[in-house]
Amino acid sequence: MPRGCPFPLLLLALAAAFPAAFPAAPPASPRVTLSEPVLVAEGPPGERRWGRYQFPTLDRLRDGRIALSFHVNEDSARAYGRKPAQPDRGVSADGGHSWIPAHSTERPAGLLLPNGDRLLAGRSDVTPPAIPVAELRLPESVGTIIGTYGKLPYTFYRHDDLPEALRGVPMARLAAGESEWVTERARLHDPGFQRYSIQEVLPVVWWGDLNLAPDGSLLAVVYPRSRDGDVACHRSTDFGRSWHLQGRIAYEPDLAADPIARARTQGFTEPGSVLLADGTLLVLLRTTDGLGVGPLYASRSPDAGKTWSRPAVVHPHGVMPRLLRLDNGVLVLSYGRPGAEVRFSFDGRGETWSEPQALVPLSSPNVQADSCGYTSLLPLTDDTFLIAYSWFQRPGADGVPRKALLVREVTVSAPGPARRSPP
Repeated sequence: MPRGCPFPLLLLALAAAFPAAFPAAPPASPRVTLSEPVLVAEGPPGERRWGRYQFPTLDRLRDGRIALSFHVNEDSARAYGRKPAQPDRGVSADGGHSWIPAHSTERPAGLLLPNGDRLLAGRSDVTPPAIPVAELRLPESVGTIIGTYGKLPYTFYRHDDLPEALRGVPMARLAAGESEWVTERARLHDPGFQRYSIQEVLPVVWWGDLNLAPDGSLLAVVYPRSRDGDVACHRSTDFGRSWHLQGRIAYEPDLAADPIARARTQGFTEPGSVLLADGTLLVLLRTTDGLGVGPLYASRSPDAGKTWSRPAVVHPHGVMPRLLRLDNGVLVLSYGRPGAEVRFSFDGRGETWSEPQALVPLSSPNVQADSCGYTSLLPLTDDTFLIAYSWFQRPGADGVPRKALLVREVTVSAPGPARRSPP
């Protein structure tokens, strides 16, 4: 051995020359760290009505601050687009460590498009107020279903037969170089798309996540599409000004996992979607309804939403599934009802998931007693994100339980590569 040759370098050379002599050590295990909960907002004492102080949504504002918006009206189509008198947002200037109350009048930053525009779509905050049926001249309906919450009838109409005010995709755009957001109604080309009336109003609903594809197009998996309970994948190649049907996911439930699935008249709802590193579009789908807890399903598309795998059960329960792909490759999933939970796919594929980590203690067999079950995810760094959720039993300063909106910071490390270990 030459004089002065460092011993560690010799070990590396031997490991390269004789790999069998230096077996691979197991990869470093991923680590997950959750901060203590931080209170963003809480309802007044005695406020137990459904819809109030729940349904959180995390966003970045254009100046970098974080906004957590939440619902303080009734959970009804009649409340869509209605601004409340009381604050319905918390704003943080320090990464989520402290919050001040605000009204949700300032638009979030939205999705930055390749042409420099910013876009908001597929969300409740760009959904216009529902129009009273008495003020409309409606075409012949295509049928009615009875919803499972309150046994309310949903009467469906072909989208293309509706008046102009009831067609298209509601959105808001901040054009490149401009300072004011503009409300828009994009064209929608989907011959099977339908809209419904309920509670004597007709809402203009098109809800789902926006995904920016590598080719610059936009993909959105949205609901509700029709009385059949399917969801649609729509694609835009003109920065959101028009949307075309790519494909659909039919309601094909697993009757072994959910024997009452055929009675769930609304089928798949609340799709959460994300583009994976290899271009696969992954979507998770809710089936929980007024009949009771239903499974959470997953489906995949390898071709930008044109074709889909048969939906498969991934968890026995869950509403409003949220997906986030961190820059370190880890895929995050959150959902709730009962409670609120978060899980991780450390290989980023979403085929295997860690065990659920509960965020809310459960106090009752009533799945709506402890949380609305809706969560929201916002990345902070390559391996850190905020998660927002509601807890209906958080003790206030007086010890009395209140409905509360909370956030926690979560740090998750990806599994490390295997290392060669000398004997």
